[in-house]
Order: sequence, then C-alpha cells, then structure tokens
Amino acid sequence: MGDETVKNDALQIIGMFQVLPRLVVFDLDYTLWPFYCDCLSKREMPSLYPQAKGIVDALKEKGIDMAIASRSPTSDIAKTFIDKLSLKPMFVAQEIFSSWTHKTDHFQRIHSRTGIPFNSMLFFDDEDRNIQSVSKMGVTSILVGDGVNLGALRQGLTEFSQNASKSEKKDED
Repeated sequence: MGDETVKNDALQIIGMFQVLPRLVVFDLDYTLWPFYCDCLSKREMPSLYPQAKGIVDALKEKGIDMAIASRSPTSDIAKTFIDKLSLKPMFVAQEIFSSWTHKTDHFQRIHSRTGIPFNSMLFFDDEDRNIQSVSKMGVTSILVGDGVNLGALRQGLTEFSQNASKSEKKDED
C-alpha cells in the first residue's frame, strides 16, 4: 500500500471518531522505523514502517499535533534520520534522550512544552514497560508489535475515545 492509500485509509479511520486526541506521541525505534538508530550510522538512509508516513500525513492534515518520545542513546542519529525523512516539521516536540524513567520524563517535558494535558494524548510504543508507566500518567498508550499501522491507529483512537467518555462520566458524578 502506498503512502497516499494509507493516508486516505487513515483519514477514514480518524473520521469515524468524534473525540480525538490533541496530541499523538510516537516512539521512534521499532514504532516509526524498523531498527534501533544506535545500530546505524548517520550516513545511512533510514526508512519508516510501510504505513507510518501515511498515518503521520493524515494526522497532520486533520490538524492533530504530534510529538516524539524516544529513549535513544544516540539522539544525534535519531534527529539526522528525522531530517532525512522530512519529518521534522511534523512534530511540535521532540524529546529524544536516554533515560531510565520509562518515558515519564519525556512526557513531563512534552506537557510543559505544549500545555496539553496527559489525558488528551495518545501514545504509540513498542515496549510494554513504557506503555505501563505512561498509562499511569493518564495517557492512552498503545503497544505496537510491528510498528505503527492502521490497526494500531484504529485501536488507539478507539481506546482514546473510551477513556475520554469514562473521564466525562467521572466529571458528571
């Protein structure tokens, strides 16, 4: 499936939901791209998972902000790859630094930078420990097995929508 086809399918999926996240946050390694960037050289030309670009383009078109939260120990390589893939303008925040906090520091910084509450965020990552810790902050978090794809997008928006309606019910009580 080409980027345009994926983008159109992603736009259809996004259109099915009334409640959308204000910010979608992606991990990099094994979420947006199929490798650890610390295992590659800056000179190499990286590639994304097949459906990642179309999904990012669709979110951008819908006006949904995006950010990166990565624990990569080689932030210079990660940032070079983001530039090479022409993704830099897509993200309102890029928190790429090595950490033992399972991304909670990344999310604190993203929140400080954007002012967006955690419960208005949707997060995709390939590591369960990150999903667990970030979920406790109130972020809807989705574990991806083989990179971000249309199935993960649909699951993420479904869970985000369910979490949003639960918090509305709490507010009414």
